[in-house]
Amino acid sequence: MLRLLPCCLCVWLSVPPVRAGAQTEDSAVDVLVILPQKNSYMFSIPRVRPAVEYALGRIRSDERLRADLRFSVHYEDSDCANEALFRLVDRSFQSKPDVILGPVCEYAAAPVIRLASHWGIPVLSAGALATGFSDKLTEYTHLTRVSPSYLKMAETFSAMYQHFSWKKTLLLFDDDKEQRNCFFTLEGVYTLLSSEGRELTHVDFHAKDGVDMDEVMRYISDNEVVIMCAGSDSIRDIMLAAHRRQMTNGNHIFFNIDLFNSSSYGNGSWKRGDQFDAEAKQAYAALKTVTLLRSVKPEFENFSMEMKKSLQKAGIDDQALLRFSVQINMFVEGFHDALLLYVLALHEAMKNGYSKKDGEQIVKHMWNRTFEGIAGQVSIDDNGDRYGDFSVMAMTDPKAGTHEVVANYYGINSSFQIQPNVKIELFTQKEKHSAQPDKSCGLGVSAVTGIIVGALLGTALLMAFNFFRKNYRITIERRAQREECDIGKHRQLREDSIRSNFSAA
Repeated sequence: MLRLLPCCLCVWLSVPPVRAGAQTEDSAVDVLVILPQKNSYMFSIPRVRPAVEYALGRIRSDERLRADLRFSVHYEDSDCANEALFRLVDRSFQSKPDVILGPVCEYAAAPVIRLASHWGIPVLSAGALATGFSDKLTEYTHLTRVSPSYLKMAETFSAMYQHFSWKKTLLLFDDDKEQRNCFFTLEGVYTLLSSEGRELTHVDFHAKDGVDMDEVMRYISDNEVVIMCAGSDSIRDIMLAAHRRQMTNGNHIFFNIDLFNSSSYGNGSWKRGDQFDAEAKQAYAALKTVTLLRSVKPEFENFSMEMKKSLQKAGIDDQALLRFSVQINMFVEGFHDALLLYVLALHEAMKNGYSKKDGEQIVKHMWNRTFEGIAGQVSIDDNGDRYGDFSVMAMTDPKAGTHEVVANYYGINSSFQIQPNVKIELFTQKEKHSAQPDKSCGLGVSAVTGIIVGALLGTALLMAFNFFRKNYRITIERRAQREECDIGKHRQLREDSIRSNFSAA
């Protein structure tokens, strides 16, 4: 009996406490948030941190989600650049995070998501909205986007095209050659509409270098629909120039895109307190704005008030938010829902016998599902991208210059709905009337001769003008192609550099 005791003790000691140890390890969740520290970004760490803490409070108070999970949240400054990748690599020397929230900026997000996908780490972002991130088969396999991508936003225009049978369209945008937000925004529109066979022309400008309004107006005159993405001052200047050339009388349909309630996007505001306000108000009667459909859910209003208090405590002077308690941008809302979605998926994966390190399984539980977010239902499609709901706003009171929602697009069922009592003329082009011929009679020979000579001279001038215009446009297009080629090479160099340095990680 005594001889068996050491053997039994040895066997007992050699068996590791697998179940208890696994539970303890899985209960500690390491969350890495990679966002810029600077408050000039709408998704800065000081702005988003209160939303993450708010979500953690909801999770701790919900017994269905808690599951004895302990969250350790670490914040790293992405600087919207390569710093994001460096911070991830540095933190991963000791231990890799269980989940990553962010980055938002496209050029910062791309290498982080590639590396995280290679390592099997789920990434949830309220950004990375460019069309390229839709590729979930090879590079961005573990990315879930909790804000609607630019491609989802483009579905709003696709629905309107089907509804109103528009034809020629100009895509006009400010390309800052840095973060390139408007480039990526209209890239989504171009990608979807061109795949449907729409006739599109795209023209970019750089607001800091000034805008050649004569050139812009020439492009507008050749198109029926104009879709713009630029700063609010640039949108105003363009609309004023179009109005002064009588292009806002119904012959053209103008849109601008304002998803983020930011000064970097045209926000539909015509008022500046200058001598052009009255003229701008008339011009903006022809402008419609595509933006996110806002929620009026009571819980969202409470959330907005808490975010407002947090910003005030942090000393952030966010005037738009301080004036309107419900004016929460989609990034703050999105990262709250991102953490909630991850916990839901993690909880379900663990119930099915997986651990927090089974990133692929957790990602599967996040895709193709609907859950209740802070502003309402959030639906993620089978490619890990959120369905988007968008509103079209237009000036409904020309005297007051106020804008209201005139139509909504619901992404989950591809439904475009015009609001009751909204006139269809808001979305249709007036027919261009050609000048009526003079019906006078009894012309003398000299008058007839004068008409013939004048017609010949006019024809010659017209041919010369068309020749000049054609060559001028070819020059512009060649210049644009060279710039696009140079930009493409520059971007490809950055992407190739990232691939070569970290493909083996």
